Amino acid sequence: MSAWLPVAPCTPRDCAHHEGAGRAPLPALALLLAGCSLTLLGVMSVPVVLLLPPAHRDALTRRWAYAVVRAFGVRVRITGCPAGRARPPAGELVVANHVSWLDIPLVAAVLPARMVAKSEIRHWPLLGTFAALGGTLFIERDRLRALPGAVRTLAGALSSGSRVAVFPQGSTWCGRGGGGRFRPAAFQAAIDAGSAVRPVRISYRTAGTDTAGAAAFVGDDPLAASLWRVVTAAGLVAEIRILPPVPAGHESDRRALARAAQSAVANDSANLPAASVHH
Repeated sequence: MSAWLPVAPCTPRDCAHHEGAGRAPLPALALLLAGCSLTLLGVMSVPVVLLLPPAHRDALTRRWAYAVVRAFGVRVRITGCPAGRARPPAGELVVANHVSWLDIPLVAAVLPARMVAKSEIRHWPLLGTFAALGGTLFIERDRLRALPGAVRTLAGALSSGSRVAVFPQGSTWCGRGGGGRFRPAAFQAAIDAGSAVRPVRISYRTAGTDTAGAAAFVGDDPLAASLWRVVTAAGLVAEIRILPPVPAGHESDRRALARAAQSAVANDSANLPAASVHH
C-alpha cells in the first residue's frame, strides 16, 4: 500500500458480474468495435486537437468522451449542479469515486481535465505518448519519497489555470457498500494553489438495481473481460452527479478537505436537480 495506491477488497469474482438482461453476441461485438474505434480515433486526434483554442478543445473533448461512453452501449445521466464551462483562474481540482475505466470518459464528458495517472502509463507504446501530449500528469504512486514532488506537480498545473481530475480513493471499488477513503495528498495541491475542489459522484445501475457490477473494473480483472461485460449488459446507465464546489480555504488542512469532499460524494440522499439526461 502507498499514499496513492491503496488496495481495495473488491475482486472480479465477487463484484464484477451483471445482473439483468443481456445483449446478444453480435450486437455486443458491434458496440465493442465502435467503442474501441472511437477511442482510438480520439487518441490519434490529440496532436490536432491541441492546436484549437481551449474553449473549442474542451467542447470537442466533451462531445468525444460522451460519444465514447454511448458507443459502448451505456446511457449517460448527468445530475446535480451545472458546472461552469470556463475554468476558474486558479484552476479546479475535480475529485470522484472510482468504479470503472468508464469513469475517465464519463468525467471528461462533463468536465474536461488533465488526468492524473501512474507513471508506468507514460512508457506504454503509443497510448503513453498520446496521454502525455494530452496533458496527463504522471506520478509515481508506489514511492512515498516521490509524494512531495507529485503534489508540487499537481499544484503547478492548478496554479496555471488547469482543471485537474483525480480519483483520490487510489483504486477502483465496485460501488457496493461504500468505498475507500479519499487520500489527502491531492487536496494539499489544491490548498497550495488556492484552487476550489469540485466533488463528483459516479454510479452505475441497470433496471431494478442501484448498482451495476457489469461496469466494475476491480482487482486483477482483465480489461478485455471488463469491456465484454459492459457491451453485453443491456440497460446499463452511467450517472455522474456534479456537486457544489468546495471553495479554496474552506477547510483548514488537506485531511479536512479530503473528508469534506468524500462526505459530499458519499451523500446520495440529497435530491439534487437534474441538469440533463441523455439516452
